Amino acid sequence: MSQASTARRARKSPAERREEIALAAREIALADGLDAVTLRAVAARVGVAPGLVAHHADGMDALVAEAFGAIVSEELAAVVAAMRVTDAATTRLGILLDTVFGDEPNDVTLVWVQGWALGTRNEELAVRVRAEMDAWQRALAAEIDRGRERGEFGAIDADAIDADAIAWHLLAIIDGLGAQGLVRWRADPARTDLTRRALAALLGVEPDALRG
Repeated sequence: MSQASTARRARKSPAERREEIALAAREIALADGLDAVTLRAVAARVGVAPGLVAHHADGMDALVAEAFGAIVSEELAAVVAAMRVTDAATTRLGILLDTVFGDEPNDVTLVWVQGWALGTRNEELAVRVRAEMDAWQRALAAEIDRGRERGEFGAIDADAIDADAIAWHLLAIIDGLGAQGLVRWRADPARTDLTRRALAALLGVEPDALRG
């Protein structure tokens, strides 16, 4: 078999090449941050010329946005899966807190923070950041609604619980403390307890109820 025939057989399809490029972008983002996802960096990781990456990608803004979305949606799926080991919504929310604060500072937190920052200049990324924030809020609000329907928040009027607002409040706390943890400002276990007490007050339960 000639070398030309071997090359033709080894050539990857456009779909395979796009997936390879997308995977490389995700790996770079997790290892070094979203700002490290450049045309040359992706090409070097895949082992191809930058022109080939440019040919198969729909632009670097889209590639960065795709990498961000893939990473953070996988994070949400993992958190939701961890929460489903029990039926009690309060315990599930406790598992959520233990999970999101357990490995801080972590690589996904940096991806989130850079997503917010770089999204000011990359509208495709900004659209994806908003969509993933919405997905997190929906997941948290659904769990809070579930606890309300199960009567787990009996210390206050269940009808007064605004699940969407509480989910937004909780995300603001998680995001803020996570960003602080990146520079190791007060990066200690007290952050989990602070968040647990704040959420307990919003839900009308004892903080110990929100333990995973």
